[in-house]
Parts: sequence; C-alpha cells; structure tokens
Amino acid sequence: MTNLAVFVDVQNIYYTCKQGFGRSFNYRALYQQLSQRGHISHAIAYAIAPADDGQIKFQDALKHIGFTVKTKPYIQRSDGSAKGDWDVGITIDMLEIAPEVDEVILLSGDGDFDLLLKKINQSTQCYTHVMSVERLTAKSLSDQCQQFTPIDRTLLL
Repeated sequence: MTNLAVFVDVQNIYYTCKQGFGRSFNYRALYQQLSQRGHISHAIAYAIAPADDGQIKFQDALKHIGFTVKTKPYIQRSDGSAKGDWDVGITIDMLEIAPEVDEVILLSGDGDFDLLLKKINQSTQCYTHVMSVERLTAKSLSDQCQQFTPIDRTLLL
C-alpha cells in the first residue's frame, strides 16, 4: 500500500477556494479520497492560532478527521501589514518526512514551494503531488510537481 504524507497550507487553501469558487474546502472529502489511494502516515494542517470560536471548532474538526494541526500566531505589524504564513515550517516537515514515504501531497498554490518540490524530486524517490485551485496556482509550482490535481467541486462544501 502506498504510504502518503499530506501537508495543507490552510490559509492558502481557504483563500483560493473562496476566491476561485466562493466556497470552503472539504477536508473530510479530501481525507476520504486520499485514504482510498493509500495509507496516510502523516496529515498535517498548518494554520493560524485560533482567535475565535469558529476557528477553534474548525481546527477541532480537522483533528477529528485525522489531521495534526500546527498553529502559529497571526502577527500584526506596526505598519498595518500582517504575517501568518507557514512556508518555513511546511518546508522543514516535508524535507524530513519525504524520505520516509512514497508520496508527499502539498495543498497550496504558493509558488514559494517550487524549490522545495525540486529539492525533494532531486534528493528522494518520493513522488510529489500538488493539489490546489488551478487558476490560482503558481505555474512554477505546478511545473515542479510530478502530479497536479486541481481542486474541483468534489472537494468543496
């Protein structure tokens, strides 16, 4: 059975699904779909620390489905800008886990991950797979993965 590791950039998936479809992503459907393809040894969702009950319930639901939820605070800078991305954390985890599994599945359209996938492709036998909203995915990212699966209505609420 294929050993899978799933890495979800929660903020990216939330905003691209809202922008692309006006709907939310269905994590339960994703988990069920991937479970039929192989054994999910790691499922990690990278999110912003909950600021309200809605976010707490959402993250509890992710845990119930089978995800490990990693959170970090949303930083509001004095100039009004904000930062809350998990790019470095996702990169470290994927580099550590890729040699242990048959396939890594990244849910993000962020082009910053293209170098990460290139490195995994060069240094491991691990298959690289990206799932994201097609028209909102960086071409550099989809060019680096071995398989690209566009998020469609079957994975939306």
